[in-house]
Amino acid sequence: MYEFSAEIYDLIYKDKDYSGESLHIHELIQVHKKSSGNTLLDVACGTGGHIAYLKEDYQVEGLDLDASLLHLAQRKHPEAAFHQGNMTDFDLGNSFDAVTCLFSAIGYVKTEDKLRDAIGCMVRHLNPGGVLIVEPWLTPEAFQPNFLHAINIDEPELKITRMNCSELRGNLSVLEFHYLVGTPMGVDHTVEVHEIGLFTHEQYVDAFRGIGVELFHDSEGLIGRGLFIATKPLF
Repeated sequence: MYEFSAEIYDLIYKDKDYSGESLHIHELIQVHKKSSGNTLLDVACGTGGHIAYLKEDYQVEGLDLDASLLHLAQRKHPEAAFHQGNMTDFDLGNSFDAVTCLFSAIGYVKTEDKLRDAIGCMVRHLNPGGVLIVEPWLTPEAFQPNFLHAINIDEPELKITRMNCSELRGNLSVLEFHYLVGTPMGVDHTVEVHEIGLFTHEQYVDAFRGIGVELFHDSEGLIGRGLFIATKPLF
């Protein structure tokens, strides 16, 4: 999915407050975690933006489906273990005291069945007393079809514009990103299409139901999209 944009991913999101978000995540883990360890798995870790700060307090590992992003994450954090896998069915043969799935990556599962699969898979990778934190994508009510958005990077020998107009297709939000990347060698244009599932609050809650966790919802979360925080029982 990020074959073209992986190398410019960190520039596109250079203004994202990874430091502040990671501090908030750490505080929530300390409040809700009942296990005694400090291992953490970041699911859909991307290039490791949150891991850069979470590794100060945890023994971290990352998982992502995209090999290009994982390569960059490993290059930035050579001391950490990274795994390629789908959040709906990965099996690392290991469990953690905390599992995170941030930046609304959970929406890429697209369907309610896959949402349940992903939540169940992440909970299975928790130690007893461990905590799962999931940042949802927009709900159907919050999504704005036909919303025009652009990001521009202006450096001396690198100019980037990413532009998209959001589209609604059934229960999917479709973001067709158009990239213009200019260097002294010329200008390249490519398109990446991202299909992200729109789930209601109730659908997220249902995905946690019946798997034996204590669920808490933070309505504000990191950037206004909320957070689902699930603690696995000690026994």
